[in-house]
Amino acid sequence: MRWDGQKIAAEAAQALPGLALAGHQRSVRTPEFAGVTFHEVHARSALNKVPEASAMPFRWTVNPMRGCLHACTYCFARPTHEYLGLGPDEDFQTQIVVKTNVVDVLTAELRRPSWRHEHVALGTNTDPYQRAEGRYALMPGIIGALAHSGTPMSLLTKGTLLRRDLPLLTEAATEVGVSVAVSLAIGDEALQQAMEPGTPTPRARLALIRAVRDAGLECGVLVAPVLPWLTDSTAHLDGLFRDLAEAGASWVTTIPLHLRGPVRPLMLQWLAEHRPELVPNYRRLYANGAYVPEEYRRWLAERVRPLRRRYGLHGPSAAPLEGAGSPAGGTAAAGSAGAGSSARSGGAPTPPPWRVRPGGGRGAETPDGALAGALLGAVQPALF
Repeated sequence: MRWDGQKIAAEAAQALPGLALAGHQRSVRTPEFAGVTFHEVHARSALNKVPEASAMPFRWTVNPMRGCLHACTYCFARPTHEYLGLGPDEDFQTQIVVKTNVVDVLTAELRRPSWRHEHVALGTNTDPYQRAEGRYALMPGIIGALAHSGTPMSLLTKGTLLRRDLPLLTEAATEVGVSVAVSLAIGDEALQQAMEPGTPTPRARLALIRAVRDAGLECGVLVAPVLPWLTDSTAHLDGLFRDLAEAGASWVTTIPLHLRGPVRPLMLQWLAEHRPELVPNYRRLYANGAYVPEEYRRWLAERVRPLRRRYGLHGPSAAPLEGAGSPAGGTAAAGSAGAGSSARSGGAPTPPPWRVRPGGGRGAETPDGALAGALLGAVQPALF
């Protein structure tokens, strides 16, 4: 892609405090992405190794971009921008690092005699199908390189741009294992637009799930994060599970919100502006750390269990690769009446005032809790 006319002078690029990008080639701005700067880099490596201690069912990831235009308030990946000398707030959604040579580097790495064709996950940090992928078009080359090398893959996305590559993924699935998952946690469109302003609507993602299924691929759904007092009501979850079932979702997993590092004050700031009455509740629920206490996880699991049975949506224990590719995140229902219903947001009954015990909030006694903890272990500063 050529944006030479929009190239920023070196002096301007260096004006960003603390910006330290290995292999930096140029910084670009374009009217199509107002307020956003793309920092194009030449990566030294494409494959990132997941720590051995992680419980994720894969050991390798590929992240063609760092930072994300989705601008999700709760995004667990925001702290990784600090490894670049950038901030986790506005910088994360306006200073996007693009590995323009990622396809060439990945192809070379996959040709090494030492490569064992282990599973590679896409979308474990920032979304590979955020809007900028429409201009850089890195994913077709990544999918092709993995498939042609005999490497199985999984991907997770909120981006409807995935539709463009469904023929490639369908073809790849004839050569290697391919697992696809869509992240959809908020059925209320007004709440979704306020909290995830750069993402496609719930209706659009429901249509995407149907498109994946119509292409002959399985499509899991990550209902994550479940937001206490916002999206954990029976009404919201029931409506969302119903739409996912109608859309043909292959499996569903749920993960409660966690607030790690700088994400916590960002979330509290959002609540103060949009739902100030919930700030004390969140401070109490997350008093002992980034994770909800085990009482909440158990309560949520009990609330979700009958919905799984009602709509035939099993959880991660039976899902392909245990929900591989997850964050972090149905469809004839594209026109489903419930997809944007405001009745889904919050509503009674709300969670009880949870008792937060010392040391609580990080157990993984449920499959969803284990998946959340494992996913965090996969997010590392292995950038270039």
